[in-house]
Amino acid sequence: MIGLDTNILVRYITQDDPVQSVLATHFVEEKCTTESPGFINHIVLCELVWVLGRCYKSERLQTLQVVEQLLRTIQLQVQEPQVAWKALRLAQKGKADFADFLISQINLAHDCEFTITLDSAATEMKSNTLLTSL
Repeated sequence: MIGLDTNILVRYITQDDPVQSVLATHFVEEKCTTESPGFINHIVLCELVWVLGRCYKSERLQTLQVVEQLLRTIQLQVQEPQVAWKALRLAQKGKADFADFLISQINLAHDCEFTITLDSAATEMKSNTLLTSL
């Protein structure tokens, strides 16, 4: 298994650089196999969603479709895929950022009672609690 950095996925998905996109596409399509999948960790997944949304002005649902496609691709292995799937499903229905849903789901998977946050948007998840006082 080989770890993939965010920029590899961005170039592969956007095809916006004549040199780097060709390199990324060749690597993903030729080197990532079912026997030796490309590994996408949670940080890369969050960075990808952020980059596509902020830098490429991708719509939220379109970006979440990209995440779903990555999760479905057998030549790629997402870190703790069951956690990423839960976060994706919640993000498709909710308004908070994908990263907030993923953080919450990772914490739940690691037996956290709840996630404390200062982000009121993230409190749409029952597992998140807004810190309002000392």
